[in-house]
Amino acid sequence: MRFRNLVATAALAAALAGCTNETLDSVNLSSVKSKTNYQLSSKITAKMSELGMQKTSPIALRIFKEEGTLEVWKANTANRFQLLKSYKICAWSGKLGPKVKEGDRQAPEGFYPLFPHQMNPNSNYYLAINTGFPNTYDKANGRSGTHLMIHGACSSSGCYSMTDEQIIEIFALARDAFKGGQQSVQLQAFPFRMTAENMARHRDNPNIEFWKMLKTGYDQFEVTKRPPEVNVCERKYIFNQQSDGTFNPMGQCPAMSTPPALQVAMTSFEKDYQRNYDKALKKYEGMVWYEPTEAERKAIVADQRKGRELAYAPTGTSLDAGKMMKVSDLEKKLADEKAAEEAKQAALIQREALEKATRGGASVPLPQASPIERPVLQAAIQPAPARKSFWNLFSASQPEAAAPAPTVQAPEQPAATQSAAPQQQPAAAGQQQAPAPADSNAQVAAAPAENPQAAAEQSAAEQPKKRPFWKIWGN
Repeated sequence: MRFRNLVATAALAAALAGCTNETLDSVNLSSVKSKTNYQLSSKITAKMSELGMQKTSPIALRIFKEEGTLEVWKANTANRFQLLKSYKICAWSGKLGPKVKEGDRQAPEGFYPLFPHQMNPNSNYYLAINTGFPNTYDKANGRSGTHLMIHGACSSSGCYSMTDEQIIEIFALARDAFKGGQQSVQLQAFPFRMTAENMARHRDNPNIEFWKMLKTGYDQFEVTKRPPEVNVCERKYIFNQQSDGTFNPMGQCPAMSTPPALQVAMTSFEKDYQRNYDKALKKYEGMVWYEPTEAERKAIVADQRKGRELAYAPTGTSLDAGKMMKVSDLEKKLADEKAAEEAKQAALIQREALEKATRGGASVPLPQASPIERPVLQAAIQPAPARKSFWNLFSASQPEAAAPAPTVQAPEQPAATQSAAPQQQPAAAGQQQAPAPADSNAQVAAAPAENPQAAAEQSAAEQPKKRPFWKIWGN
């Protein structure tokens, strides 16, 4: 009996643990008749009961880019939020850091209120929840962008994209919370979990001051387990501050004070944090975190796209693709990447210039020839051996025709001059001769003979006598 109880207890624990892993609690979309009216599974509702949560109690969403995680937190009967379920984000674009302008492919970071009208049941990406970017802080800092969503389809160009099975659950959790009277769901989007070690690891990132500001809200949620009250003044986030004045995003902050209980709790928290931060600094001394590009993140999960639609584009996590490096090694890596990018841009500019020059079928422009005419010496090319005639095949005594000797080509003469002097004349007495080729035969052919008649007789004597046609078969 005791053994059975242990087995039953272990099975129940495994079932409840499965509620935090979407791979063990996936939705069968083929059985869903209405995606907007989808009812949460019995596993999730059982988890709610265990944690003392009502089906319609408020929720909060937390996103951690670096590890690619979206968490759903839900209020219990004491109005303290607890983690209900964690989802693996399928795709997010860009790198760590806030979205600044339209087209930068960055996913937002900050605190965003989600209202019922931001729920889109007719999204092209199955279901979507608009993040509300740009919020009050973003507008005060001149940041721009539109249609930044949490949606399905696992494809992102600035959004946080889930699978369709994931977004239908997230959508249902938000829908039920709004039905319970929640005015807005707070979305907290962070680059990473803002622990002492992570903050030390990213201390050299150019966004570190922005992240330190977000960390105040992050810490207060960690301590109170309640979404912080958010305001904006002097173009910065303000969390859980009491004031009789008004908060002007662009203007000076009014007189503010932190609630006493929160101040005591945060003082103790910050003391522990600083001790851990100093310890982490020693651990990472001389080291710096290399933040991977989106392409590098995609490369480590490329096999996940096999057999799926082209739109399915998981991007992987920065923790898997990034790494700690020595400062000198990172500087060299960044210099090499910069040089490669500059070479790529130079090649692109050259190609565009070539396309422009040849537009409309124009030929490729070539360098103009030099206006100064110079003699051109043709290289001595050995011609192929002369083929014997049909009749010579039967003659054993007749030698093969000698290959023509290379000659020096003189500069082209005007047409009138060529017609007037078709044959080369012997050089005048005392006139300088051109250098003779190295080949003796070429020397004979190139230099004119001093006595033409003697030269003709000598040439005739050197040629073998041809046999008459009728004596080919004779002895």
